[in-house]
Parts: sequence; structure tokens; C-alpha cells
Amino acid sequence: MIDDASHPLDHGRAEAADLAARLADEQAADIVEVLNGIPPGLAASVLEVLPLERAVEVLDQPGLDGTSDIVRAMPRERVIDLLTAMSADRVTDVLRDMDGGPRSELVRSLDPETRSVVERLLAYPEQSAGSIMTTEFVSVPSTWTVAEVLHHIRMVESTRETVYSIFVTDPVKKTLVHAVPLRRLISSDPHARVLTAAPARRPIVVSPLADRMDAARLISKYDLLAVPVVDSANHILGIVTVDDVIDTIVQETTEDVQRFGGVGALDEPYLRIGFWEMMRKRAGWLSALFLSEMLTASAMQGFQSELEKAIVLTLFIPLIMSSGGNSGSQATSLLIRALALHELRLRDWWRVAGREIPTGLALGSVLGAIGIVRIALWQQLGLYDYGEHWVLVAATVGASLVGIVTFGSLAGSMLPFLLQRLGFDPASASAPFVATLVDVTGLVIYFGVAALILGGTLL
Repeated sequence: MIDDASHPLDHGRAEAADLAARLADEQAADIVEVLNGIPPGLAASVLEVLPLERAVEVLDQPGLDGTSDIVRAMPRERVIDLLTAMSADRVTDVLRDMDGGPRSELVRSLDPETRSVVERLLAYPEQSAGSIMTTEFVSVPSTWTVAEVLHHIRMVESTRETVYSIFVTDPVKKTLVHAVPLRRLISSDPHARVLTAAPARRPIVVSPLADRMDAARLISKYDLLAVPVVDSANHILGIVTVDDVIDTIVQETTEDVQRFGGVGALDEPYLRIGFWEMMRKRAGWLSALFLSEMLTASAMQGFQSELEKAIVLTLFIPLIMSSGGNSGSQATSLLIRALALHELRLRDWWRVAGREIPTGLALGSVLGAIGIVRIALWQQLGLYDYGEHWVLVAATVGASLVGIVTFGSLAGSMLPFLLQRLGFDPASASAPFVATLVDVTGLVIYFGVAALILGGTLL
């Protein structure tokens, strides 16, 4: 619960005042970097000392870490002043990270207009376009002239997040008619209707419940600075700007990279994650992978007699396992990215399989040839004696690599499709998970090939 008594400690006031004085003339993004490197309590003191306009500019930066902790450390009156002056979408981000009680208390303290907007934005799912849109945009009726629109922009510019796109609505139905770039507006006849400056193409829009990455793809595909968010009746609810999209892409990419490395997505920067939180994010994955890797030991136990007869086969187990895991990880990383960019759909799985099988065979043949040459060189140069049947051993390693790399490529490419079909994030197909899967099957393939080629000789 936010309390007026929860003021930063007095002994930090002098340090905060000194730091605020040194940061006062810096860029907001540079101030954010400094605040991210100090405790939240001290950061709150600095923001309290800074002029209101500068503090708002800093809090509006999405790169500021631990914003909810900083807000909780400031007096209520200061927090309300800051939230009221901030952009609505950023206020929503700050409040979304707070616990229910303090958040509700702060929302009730906002002025009616701000509270209405924030409550509406908080109602949208966290990963939706509606959750990252801003309601501070320029909207004008289609009956206005270019001169009237330009005058309106001058009047409201300071309260709008962007004026690069002006959204023209029907004066009666209030539905979106067109989006007019500011550049076209400036170069148009001031006495002409605003629609004369509109491009011929229809405006690109997105639903508030669409995934936020859908909005990002639209902005990227059509080279937009902002995309309007409309409801089912085509009323404009807000806009998603290109800077919001960049923040979204960075966050999504970071989460995907962490999951792909076998780590739960981190909600805070690395140095701000507590010990137990780090344990929780990593221990689960490691335990699951460890239990899965136990199947490798079980597989090796199943071929214990073969290993006793042909100890030389054990020399190549790490080589075989790593090659299959590497090929699977390559395929998985390519497919996760393609699915994320919507370059592929679920129905394309068979096309991917048709590409990965010959690719795997070719890659496996390359590695198999390298393995055979390596064994032959070591044998002929006297670096190691693989026994009288070294040619068969080389053939076993070469053939096994073809099979294992092919299987790894196929398994690694199909796993993201399977996870997406089951409703999971394809990025959950982490490299360690794919490697573990291919390790177990790789051993089975390796000893199966060895039984075929070495049967009657070493086995």
C-alpha cells in the first residue's frame, strides 16, 4: 500500500540533490542509464528533486527499470502529479507491474479523465496491441480544411505523443476514414479539405486484441510511424507508435533468447534479479533437462555388452551426440525465427520437413566424410590404433553421422511446429532441450548402425 510515510531516507537527500543537479541538463535516456545503476530508493529521491517536467520525461522512458519500486518509494502527492502528466500508455505500464492493492489505490487517486483511460488500457491483455497503444493522438473530422487541421496541431502538439500522422474521422459516425501523413498535409493547399491530402490507399489498422507483434509486423511491412487501433465498428481507440514497437521487439527478442538458452524469461535486468528468483528461473529447466539426460545413461546401459566388446566405439560417443544436437539446434533456431516473423504457418510443416531431410542428409554426409578422413589419418599416421577393423569403425562413424544429423535436423525443425500446435511458445524449444532429445536417439542410431556394420567382427 502506498503510504505518505514511505519517503526516501533523509540521509540520501543530499546525494540525491547533488545527483539531480548533475543530471538536470542530460538527455532523458542518459538519466535513465544512471538511475538504472543505483538503488530504487535513491532513484526515487532523484526524481523527486528533479523538476516535474524532467521527471515525467524520465519516467516516460520505457528503459527505466524497476519503475514500480521507484514509484512506491515516493510520496503519494508527487506520484499523482507525475502519473497525471505522463503519457497514458506509460502510466499503464507502470501500474501493470504493481500489486493489486497499491495499483487500485493509485488509479482511484487519478483525475477522472486519466483514470478512465488507464482503466481501459489495463483491461486489455498484456501481450495485446491495446496494451501498448497510446490514446494521445491527433484526430480531426473530415469536414475540416488543411489550415484548420494545422492550427489544431499547433494547439494540441504538446499533449500528443506524435503528430506525424493525423487521423481523419467521419464527423457523424466517428469512424476512421483516413490517415494523413503530416508531410502531405504541410505541402497541401491550406484552403482545401483535409481529405485532399490523404493518400489513395486505405489506412492500415489493427485490432486492440491482436498480438502486439502483429502491430509490429504491420509497422515494419508498410513502413509506418504509427498504426491506428480500431474496434469492430472502426472507431479509433488509440495508436501504436514505432517507438512502442521497438520496445516490444526488444522485449520479445530478449525473452525468446532466454527461453532458447533453457532459462525462464527474466522480468528484470540480470543484476536486479535476486538469488532465489534466479534459482527459480534456472533450476526448473536444469532439473528437467537433467532428468531427460538420464535417458542417455539408460540408452548406454542397454548397449553395455556392445561397449564391452568394442571399447573403441566409446571414443566417438561425444562426437556423435554433439553433432546431432548441433544440427537440431540449428534447425530449431531457424524455425523459431521464421514462425515468429510469420514467414511460416503450421500448415507449412511438410514443406519444412521436405527441405530439412535432404539438408540433413547432405550435412551428415559432410560430417561423416570428415569423421572417416580423421580416423583414416590417425590410423595411417600412427597417432592411434583403432584395430584391425578400423575401416569398419570409420564406416560406422560416417554412416551414424549421416543418420543422426538428419534426425537432428528433422526433429529440431518439427519441434517448434509441435509446440505451437499445442499452444506453447515455439521459443520453448530451447537448444538444450533439442540437444537432449537428439542425444538419446543419437545413441540408439549409433549402436544400431554399429550392430549392422560391425556384426560378426567386433560385435
